This record gives sequence, C-alpha cells and structure tokens, in this order.
Amino acid sequence: MPDPTDRAPVQQLYQAHHAWLLGWLNRRVNNRCDAADLSQDTFVRLLTSSQALPDVREPRAYLATIARRLLANLYRRRSLEQAYLEALASLPEDEMPCAESRAAILEALNEVARVLARLSTKARTAFLMSQLEGYTQEEIAEVLAVNVRSVQRYLQQGFTECIVLASSEWP
Repeated sequence: MPDPTDRAPVQQLYQAHHAWLLGWLNRRVNNRCDAADLSQDTFVRLLTSSQALPDVREPRAYLATIARRLLANLYRRRSLEQAYLEALASLPEDEMPCAESRAAILEALNEVARVLARLSTKARTAFLMSQLEGYTQEEIAEVLAVNVRSVQRYLQQGFTECIVLASSEWP
C-alpha cells in the first residue's frame, strides 16, 4: 500500500502539468492571479489529502476535476460575498458593522454555504425555504412536488449539517 505522506507523485504531477493547469484555469477565469491561486490550491489539495494519490491514467482530467470544484467554490464564495455587500450597502451608516464584524460574518456565511452545499438540491431548497423565507412544510412540499414526510427528512438533514458545523466550532 502506498504511503499517503509520499509527496513524490504529487511533485511529478506538478512538474509535468502545472503550466498546463495554470493555462487551463486562466482561460476559464481570465485572471492570472485567480488562476495561479486555484492552480496552487489544486496541488495543495493533493498534498494535504489523507489518501495516497491514486494511479492516475489521465492526470490532466484528474487535475481539471479538482480545479473545477475549487473554481465552483470560488464562484459560490464570491456570489455570497457580493450579496452580503449589497445587503450592507442598504443599511444606514450608523448600523453598519465594523470591518472585523463584517469579516467574521462573511466567514460564517461561507462556512454555512459549504455545509449547505453538501445537501441535495431538494434538501437545500427545503431548508432555505423554511429557515429564510418562512414557508411551512406543506408549502415546501407543494413547491418541490414531494410529500410532507420528505420535506421533514430534508429539514432534518439541513439541521443535522448545521449541528455538525456548530459542534466542529466548539473546543
């Protein structure tokens, strides 16, 4: 069994495919700084994985898959940040949180978004409809075209993920 701490396979992938990955990402984000960050994050993900690098027949496809996930996370995070900044802009100046509070809120929002991203689309939609929009379980069931028991299961999944998040934050 290969040693998961052996960095040689990742180093070989980096040397052989880093330039390609950087170009591939740059064509998608059209920003060299973001492309460089995502490229490095891709290899950091491989280095910090608890599993040994699998035998990769198509290394570029493998790297592109990891990079696509990181890119999706980047876009999701930026979208969330933009929505938060727009909400802040609508506040009166005397109600504006300080820079430290804004950073903490953004960090918390990003963590919640990561947690909710682990849910299925229906579970995430049901949870958000319930918690943010105040829909009843019956209304959610109607919108999602499922039965109320399914909505209850979706909400339970959402709450479970939130509890896991909260418990991971405690010492």
